[in-house]
Amino acid sequence: HQVLRIDTKNEEELRQLQLLESLEHLELDFWINPSAPALPVDVRIPAVSVQPVKAFLESQGIEYSILIEDLQVGGADRHVWSLRTFCRKIRIPSWASFPAGAPPCSAFHELDHLASEHSFVEKIQIGESYEKRPLYALKFSTGGSNRPAIWLDAGIHSREWVTQASALWIASQIASGYGTDSSITSLLDQMDLFLLPVANPDGFVYTHTSNRMWRKTRSKIPGSVCYGVDPNRNWDAGFGGPGASNKPCSDSYHGPRANSEVEVKSVADFITNHGNFKAFLTLHSYSQLLMYPYGYKCTRPDDYAELESLGRAAANAIKSVYGTTFRVGPICTTICECS
Repeated sequence: HQVLRIDTKNEEELRQLQLLESLEHLELDFWINPSAPALPVDVRIPAVSVQPVKAFLESQGIEYSILIEDLQVGGADRHVWSLRTFCRKIRIPSWASFPAGAPPCSAFHELDHLASEHSFVEKIQIGESYEKRPLYALKFSTGGSNRPAIWLDAGIHSREWVTQASALWIASQIASGYGTDSSITSLLDQMDLFLLPVANPDGFVYTHTSNRMWRKTRSKIPGSVCYGVDPNRNWDAGFGGPGASNKPCSDSYHGPRANSEVEVKSVADFITNHGNFKAFLTLHSYSQLLMYPYGYKCTRPDDYAELESLGRAAANAIKSVYGTTFRVGPICTTICECS
């Protein structure tokens, strides 16, 4: 596999690239979708399609560069870390001597550890996956009932391994920071926090056992030989709109109906039944972006100014510590109109 970065100069080149995106037989995996001439497009190309794609780009005069010459998508992938390796590198305590196990069991071990070590942390189950794996979340609460709450999930796209690991690191930082870190203490004294570190456990297991680049769920699609739905295109908000596919074999297949995937419906039902969530955050990997609504339409939300200010404050904080630059903006204008 090879990863190309493609730079389009005008709307016509963008249209040609979108045409290329629609050719399913090439099995192209767009990491950054073609959305605007000013934005780069990154795409993973299977070995058998590399030359045809390059020939097409060159025939259209579209410039490209090789971002990754030889992406290994099996066990020897040198471009990604496993969940266990990442957690050890960032020194999550209970991983120091924990043996290798089939994920997401190893992630669940960390949830048990945090819940046993901290009285205000509770492991709860909000549902189960298509293949009957539990959907475990952590509830951080210092007391009270039905308090205002924040939701955070990770790994909805199963191949984005760094998100599940990052969620565990965030959980560890919150648990250890209460009572010692003023920001964490102030937050948990006023609000509850719910954290779902493995939102797509079936896909997560599949990335370790069969296909490293799998991102969908593992549900069986009636009438199709293909499996799985893109859970991030399955929400009941602009369902079936731009950025989603109605073809079951596509990585962006939106599913037969909104909330058809039990993993998505479990989260949606939990949020609705709780009734007092004030923020919903989800972690993805790639591109260094901090984005806010909307994605399925390009109108600004009522609290646009607040979201923009908060995003830029977060980007500045990240840069001050790590030197990493994050782009900030609405999903629709930052990457694409995506439902």
